Amino acid sequence: MYAIFKREFLSYFRSPVGYVAIAIFSFLSGFIFYSQYSTGSVNIGSEVISLRSFFVIIVPIITMGLLAEDKKRGTDILYYTTPVSLFNVVVGKVLASFALFAVMFINVIIHIIVTVASGGSFGVGAIGTIIVFFFMAFMFISMGLFASAITDNQIVSAIVAFIFILISQLISVISDYAGTAAYSIVKVLGVKAEAATSFSNAIRKGIAWLDPFVKTQDFRLGIFSVSSLIFLVSVGVLFMYLTFRVLEKKRWSQA
Repeated sequence: MYAIFKREFLSYFRSPVGYVAIAIFSFLSGFIFYSQYSTGSVNIGSEVISLRSFFVIIVPIITMGLLAEDKKRGTDILYYTTPVSLFNVVVGKVLASFALFAVMFINVIIHIIVTVASGGSFGVGAIGTIIVFFFMAFMFISMGLFASAITDNQIVSAIVAFIFILISQLISVISDYAGTAAYSIVKVLGVKAEAATSFSNAIRKGIAWLDPFVKTQDFRLGIFSVSSLIFLVSVGVLFMYLTFRVLEKKRWSQA
């Protein structure tokens, strides 16, 4: 696992990918922090929440080549023809991307130091948003790794990861549309208005339950929920398992 982690992490700095990701993250965080600092109201929690919106851009960049590049070069054959654990391959690649996120986050740590040094506050709410940031990073990285596992084209991998993350960010909107559509459909079928409303609300709540941003929104207030973090971890582990199954299927096809 360590060998996989080390190779993947260092590969970010042997190619433009790592530098591009760090540059984008630094620009975005710097712009947000400067905008707040210039108005005299710095809020690290708000900065981190704003940065979470850009997972949809950053994660596809850093995950698109994790497995797709190996398949394109043919080096993935080593995973299937040697006694290396595919579980270690998956975990090592996820940890490498996660470590890159940790490196990028140094920029925010500098902002925290500047804020505290200048008399600003850094409360429990900010700590909560940072915790959620890294748990969400893990979840989305796992999605990106799965996207990279199902194709040998990095662009396609990035697009698939982009779609996965975008859907995750739009679940609330999707739930509203789904609820409205469900209401219209059952009304056409002759269902009474009260029953139709109850049904549409159930559909709306069912889909909204999957929204990771709604589940973790109280963290900014310093209200921590272990169940919300378990949800993020569970989704991440699910996509890691799906990636493992894709690789395992490929290994058996090589036999």
